[in-house]
Amino acid sequence: MTPALPTPSAAAPAARYAALLHVVRLLTAQRSPTALFRVLTRELRQVVAWDGIGLALYDATVPQHDFRTLESELQPGVMPLADVPREETLLWWVYQHQQPLVIPSVDTETRFPQIMARLKTYGTQSVCVLPLTTVHRRLGGLGLGSAEANAYTDEEVRFLTLVADHVALVIDDALNFEAAQREQERLALLLDLTNTLVSKLELRDLLRTLLASVRQVMHCDVAGVAFPDAAGQQMRVYALDHPGSQGFLQEDTLVPLAGSLCGKAFQTGAPVVLDRFDPAQGTPEERRIFAGEGLQSHCVVPLISRHRRLGVLGLSRVREQAFSQEDVEFLARVASQVAIAVDNALAYGEITALKDQLAHEKLYLEEEIRSELSFEDIIGHSAALRHVLHQVEIVAPTDATVLLTGETGTGKELLARAIHNLSARHQHAFVKLNCAAIPTGLLESELFGHERGAFTGAVSQRIGRFELANRGTLFLDEVGEIPLEVQPKLLRVLQEREFERLGSPRTLRTDARLIAATNRDLAAMVEAQTFRADLFYRLNVFPVQVPPLRERPDDIPLLVRYFVQQCARRMRKAIETIPADTMQALIQYPWPGNIRELQNIIERAVILSPGSVLQVPRTDLTPRATEPVGATGSAQGRQALPTPHETREAARHPPIRHVLKEAERQHILRALEETQWVVAGPQGAAARLGMPRSTLQRRIQQLGLVRRRP
Repeated sequence: MTPALPTPSAAAPAARYAALLHVVRLLTAQRSPTALFRVLTRELRQVVAWDGIGLALYDATVPQHDFRTLESELQPGVMPLADVPREETLLWWVYQHQQPLVIPSVDTETRFPQIMARLKTYGTQSVCVLPLTTVHRRLGGLGLGSAEANAYTDEEVRFLTLVADHVALVIDDALNFEAAQREQERLALLLDLTNTLVSKLELRDLLRTLLASVRQVMHCDVAGVAFPDAAGQQMRVYALDHPGSQGFLQEDTLVPLAGSLCGKAFQTGAPVVLDRFDPAQGTPEERRIFAGEGLQSHCVVPLISRHRRLGVLGLSRVREQAFSQEDVEFLARVASQVAIAVDNALAYGEITALKDQLAHEKLYLEEEIRSELSFEDIIGHSAALRHVLHQVEIVAPTDATVLLTGETGTGKELLARAIHNLSARHQHAFVKLNCAAIPTGLLESELFGHERGAFTGAVSQRIGRFELANRGTLFLDEVGEIPLEVQPKLLRVLQEREFERLGSPRTLRTDARLIAATNRDLAAMVEAQTFRADLFYRLNVFPVQVPPLRERPDDIPLLVRYFVQQCARRMRKAIETIPADTMQALIQYPWPGNIRELQNIIERAVILSPGSVLQVPRTDLTPRATEPVGATGSAQGRQALPTPHETREAARHPPIRHVLKEAERQHILRALEETQWVVAGPQGAAARLGMPRSTLQRRIQQLGLVRRRP
């Protein structure tokens, strides 16, 4: 609606009427209330003489009035009235009575003592305040002040009333335009939210896009979404749009659930509005954030979808009393849309995570099938084996961490699988990792995963074994080979059930049960300070000692027949007879390589047997020295490390064992000094000694070799 121009009257001489007409035309062209106020203060001097001017607009939805003081020649800047009760102000009296208020002399006026005292300090002697009203509503009041007493006669008041009437029409038109524009922006926001819901499903990106739109339309300084943490004791800021952040409020900031604005809105399921921040109230974390960011007014609405509280949507402004009832109602509509988006994104995230996990489990299990041993069951009935299986039956139904110890090749992985299959986790993945087979620099990535670009060569995201084994079982073989720098992170996963991928600040949780295995003496490693004591105690919850094959002679015939059948079937051969002397030789052999060595010897025997009788080469059952480990290295670096037979003999003869160990120690130390303690690489000590780098690192730890600094 365009306001009507003023008509001539007795109170408006021709020149003054023409000036008023010009002012009204200029005001009519303004669509912003702020711009309209600037034009009014600049052009109104052509019509009315004044030394100070003020205008107040009232919003019925706001519990307290909102003064907008425009200009004052008597006192530069604004005249603060926020500390004066509105019932004691001139503008509120005019707003209530809807008639002009004239104070001829400030010195003799007994009403409004606080305002009169303030006007005296500004040098104001007389005041005229007029209501701003249209046929549709009350808007507020227009006040003028003069440095002269009795400045406003009855005739002047009548003319000022005419001025105020037409100013009210112009302001009403500008406010209606502003409201229509605001409503259009908000409708556009709702449409934009709907479009965003179908275009983005990644939750954090979705919320950041939504919050940027909400903050701009609501003209706020901060917009954020917070969710309760896993423990349900704190609210975590999940997404934030805060261009003017001072660093006190960021994503992943934690706020206590109890006593906070976010917590109250989440727990009650109703909006919470704070018009002015009170440092004496709220939680310490809220006080720190609000004071640091300079935030005063806040509106927090719950995110509810299908009668389920998901989190909260919060908006803040640096000025006080910034949220009206209309704002709260609109934000409730926005929150319902955001809740739908959050619910859908969470569902999508869960489906995607399950889909990815199933895909990774499928690939992993396919690799397991291809690399699986040729037997599936644990074979044997000896007393030693029955004792171990009884322990497995006891611990399997629990979620306790199990530590399997024993010599290499004794079947620790089979026992770990048996524990998994007998547990409530048997429907989920059994994931294994040989810690000695992974280079030191990549072991952390294998355990916890990495993001793309986390390090050189990380061209894509990788899921770690702990994440892959979620709700299942993770079997860590050769756990004694884990480097000291990785051990604290493994301990954290076992204690807190949480970790981060390499290159990602996001904390992930896992519900993987851990079964560890080692052929080393971890207690001795703890004493030698090559293994963390706290990690050892955490792994050693339920230790199971797996007996070597030489302590299970009764099981050897069963194992021999089982391996013969498996190998013969796979090679399409018919082995029907195992000679008694061959079986006796197999039973008497000490089997330093345990079941793995037995399986390999039987497989070789099946290959070499021309007929239906198993023929085991007797040389396979004779302990012999092995080729020197350093045979492929340089002449200087060659050295024969102790064979299994020498190791057993050394155990029977301590002096011999000491001599062998000392000889090995001196030779490795000499190679390290010649290469300046460079272990890896073509010129490193490992290449010179002709052994794998990981083996050399393990021997350095076992022998207690330490580089001497010059």
